[in-house]
Amino acid sequence: MTGTIVNTGAVILGSCIGMILKKGLAEKYQTVFFQVVGIITICLGITMVYNMQNTIIVIASLISGALLGTWWNIEQKLTTIGDYLKKKLTIGNARFSEGIITAFLLFCMGSMTFLGTIQEGTGVSSDLLYTKSLLDLFSSIILASVFGIAILFSAVPLFIFQAGITLLAMQTADFMSQEIINGLTSVGGAMLIALGIDILGLKKMNVANILPAIVIVYIILYIVK
Repeated sequence: MTGTIVNTGAVILGSCIGMILKKGLAEKYQTVFFQVVGIITICLGITMVYNMQNTIIVIASLISGALLGTWWNIEQKLTTIGDYLKKKLTIGNARFSEGIITAFLLFCMGSMTFLGTIQEGTGVSSDLLYTKSLLDLFSSIILASVFGIAILFSAVPLFIFQAGITLLAMQTADFMSQEIINGLTSVGGAMLIALGIDILGLKKMNVANILPAIVIVYIILYIVK
């Protein structure tokens, strides 16, 4: 679990630095940072789906996951939780909920998240999560310079998500095949492309509604492979 703890700490540190920078950052520079985040997110997503395997299964998982997530209205529920926290903590940030959701998806949907937590959970190594921590440190600085304190709060769902996968890998190491990892990576990549499109304002994408696809692709690949 050390890798996840370090990763969470890196996001907290980066968020604090980003919030300090935000105070002296003109709006035009915040806009540029925001656009850069969107472009980088799309690029990361493309690299993750470039060598997609089990294409039909991935597509089926994305479609069924999106339908299920829309039915459950996950995006709206997460926004409601974010708005509740903002009200309770009297946080004057209009983009608080958007910031938490954006940061969580960006930090947790990458291939390094799945492979890193699985490697740590199966006792291979925490090195990949340490590398991810360094990348997330700089990403959180940029994100916090735009979204402010929301990125600091995103460290909580990040820790829960990564710790959950690590614990799952510890208990089910024999069920984490390379094909499953590839499937999770492809689904995560598709979600990052959608997130990048949303960040750039090209089209509103309720990316959180696609989250069930992560579970669905795991179940399907475990059954058929």
